[in-house]
Amino acid sequence: MRTVFYKGFLESLNLVRISANSAPLNCATYQIFFLLCSCSGGLLPNPKNSGFSLVELSIVLVILGLLTGGILAGQSLIRAAELRAVTTEFNRYVTSAQTFRDKYFGLPGDITNATKFWGAADGGDGVGNDCYLASSTTTATCNGNGDGSISYSLTTFGNESFCFWQQLAAAGLLEGTYTGVAADGASPSRAASLGVNTPRSKLNQMGYTIYDWGTLASTAYSWDGYYGNTIQFGAPESPADLYEGAALKPEEMWNIDTKMDDGRPGLGKIRTYFMGGSCTNVTTVPSVGEYLLNNSSVACFGTFSTGL
Repeated sequence: MRTVFYKGFLESLNLVRISANSAPLNCATYQIFFLLCSCSGGLLPNPKNSGFSLVELSIVLVILGLLTGGILAGQSLIRAAELRAVTTEFNRYVTSAQTFRDKYFGLPGDITNATKFWGAADGGDGVGNDCYLASSTTTATCNGNGDGSISYSLTTFGNESFCFWQQLAAAGLLEGTYTGVAADGASPSRAASLGVNTPRSKLNQMGYTIYDWGTLASTAYSWDGYYGNTIQFGAPESPADLYEGAALKPEEMWNIDTKMDDGRPGLGKIRTYFMGGSCTNVTTVPSVGEYLLNNSSVACFGTFSTGL
């Protein structure tokens, strides 16, 4: 009986490890296991004593408790590191865009002479719909209009918001390569794709897009106020669009907002979308907006005004 029990116990330890994506059981764990075996008479069954003592069962329960506690603590540490990475990513993107502007005298995606540095995706003048539809696997890109606004439009052609990431990468200021065009191959379009035309966050299944929000008033989806060139962050949607899927719990969103800004969902440079009743309280007044910290479900996505 002991033989079957100990083999099952060891297999259970490995199943717990696999389910938590943790490292293989170390030597110390196996030493405890074999010590337990030796103290109870070894792996071979003892016909005179085929049961288990309370001491043996207690040791097993203690080991399982320690493993479970370590797994849960490890998951919390991983999530905390992912949330810290979001703050780092915001700062990196803004710093990279500022460095780009100092070097090229304009914002990535918006400069009028980008093709002189990296070539034209359309093989021609770098403007017009033929360029905006030309997905690039190299640094070849399209020119912007130079108005200081990172724009996208659903009525006119242009992909400045996607060229923003492509040109940052081409300038060596952002890791990866990006196509510079909408993921659905259409223009005008705002179809984003993680790691294809926009960067993927270290936070699982969250990405970033950027465009000029200008000043908003009395909209059905955002707090009133000035936004300017704004990074929007959230989970992908289907069909592909800007990242407007919930990616964070209210407490996680509040944590990021508090560290980087004022901890208020409708004010400052970190703001949420209207997620009244799930991410924030039900109100359209920025000054009285509050995160619903007692909601433990994933319910938030938001915006970061860059000041660019």
